[in-house]
Amino acid sequence: MDWSGEGYVLSVKKHGETSAIIDVFTRDHGRHLGLVRGGVSRKLRPVLQAGNKIKVEWRARLAEHLGYYTVEALSSRAADLMQDRLSLAGLNAACAVSREVLPERSAHPRVYDAFEILLEALDNPEVWPALYIQWEAGLLTAMGYGLDISRCAATGSTKNLTHISPRSGRAVSAEAAEPYLDKLYALPKFMRRTDRANDREVTNQDIEDGLKLTGYFLETRVQWNVNRTLPEARERMVQQLLNS
Repeated sequence: MDWSGEGYVLSVKKHGETSAIIDVFTRDHGRHLGLVRGGVSRKLRPVLQAGNKIKVEWRARLAEHLGYYTVEALSSRAADLMQDRLSLAGLNAACAVSREVLPERSAHPRVYDAFEILLEALDNPEVWPALYIQWEAGLLTAMGYGLDISRCAATGSTKNLTHISPRSGRAVSAEAAEPYLDKLYALPKFMRRTDRANDREVTNQDIEDGLKLTGYFLETRVQWNVNRTLPEARERMVQQLLNS
């Protein structure tokens, strides 16, 4: 069994004295682990950093085996962002959440494409936090727990949808939400279906609301099923964003 392709390193774990097991997010083969001989060597250590894009060739005798990777560097996103703590936190969070949430060897090309767009934008702090939230919303959809922001769960209205019900994951209009504001999650303006220019502007409150929203559903819908919480790397990113 063998295949080749491109992907992003999500994590690296030392194996034995000289090898490493790497978790790679690929477009066609999903999140896929493999062993790299010499993976902790001086030559490969800079290549095998979370967020770096690599070309891989995977070989195994049987499909269910861990298998072996040969790797080639394509881009060094981790090194590019090393001097920016906030962007590096975003990179680490995206890699950690992908590793924790995506099932192994299950292709999710849309999530991969959005992941790639997010990583390319990480050097623009005015853009990437909102992209990160949208990426997590897409991840929820891929896992079967997508938010329904098409119409109000209470009235059926498609206008002025401002909140999300934590029970159903469905949108709620401002009017219907009014008596229950303490029990609902705010829907960031940039996620609402609107043509108003003001609603396309991203504020710090929108980022805080969006992270609470996607974090809640990832935690209670996806991670709860496997008795896990969201990774610490995401919490560190959230704290840095809210305090920046």
